[in-house]
Amino acid sequence: MKNLDFDFLKITWIDAIDVVLVAIIIYYIYSLIRNTLAVNLILGMVIIVLVYYIVKGLHMELLEAIINKFMSVGILALVIIFQPEIRRFLLHIGKTTFLQKNKAWWGYLFGSKNIERDNLLRIKPIIDACKSMKKSRTGALMVFVKYYDDEFFTNSCEIIDSKISKRLLESIFQKHSPLHDGAVVISENKIKSASCILPLTDNNKLPAQFGLRHRAGIGVSESTDAVAVIISEETGEIAYAKQGRVRMNVSFGELEKLLNKDF
Repeated sequence: MKNLDFDFLKITWIDAIDVVLVAIIIYYIYSLIRNTLAVNLILGMVIIVLVYYIVKGLHMELLEAIINKFMSVGILALVIIFQPEIRRFLLHIGKTTFLQKNKAWWGYLFGSKNIERDNLLRIKPIIDACKSMKKSRTGALMVFVKYYDDEFFTNSCEIIDSKISKRLLESIFQKHSPLHDGAVVISENKIKSASCILPLTDNNKLPAQFGLRHRAGIGVSESTDAVAVIISEETGEIAYAKQGRVRMNVSFGELEKLLNKDF
């Protein structure tokens, strides 16, 4: 019996780095397409590839030729279909999101307490505004994004680009303000824009009492990596939407923890 050759199982440190880099890329791609329609598109493409190999194995030449022609423009079709996701991926790289996150981790590892304290100071005006609007039952929708996509938001928003303050948030959402309809978008520690029209969720299993604010907040959390804070005009109840899921009746303590983690 011949000796088996297991040379192909030898792993060098270059192979380990290669695997880690590929894993990071896959993770970033997954984080971009998670809870979006892109998942269904990828599933559809996988099914087409499987059908192609089945048809090829059965020697169904006509159907094989049709699918082969379709697959021959696969790369171009991928670029067109996944243009929003590719754009977001490049924005992630350009704004060095990964490096910024690791700066925060280095701070935690070396015992820096200033990061969390500074973050809580940035969140305080938002919490104070939520307390005031909950008490007065002022409807509000605040969207928090890691990076501000000019093309996604600017076309349907009024640009603010102002420091976050309790009074400004209250004045935007008060009933007689021309900006109270729509959402406020907060990013990079600024109120970037107001009166934003957002995509509504397609989820038909939501409770009937959910109005446009709740559906818009859930919808933007499905299509982007944003989180949304929604204050009900009818009840004053605070909801928190993330990745297409919504947490109802959030207390101020919970809201502070959630924003400190996600914002």
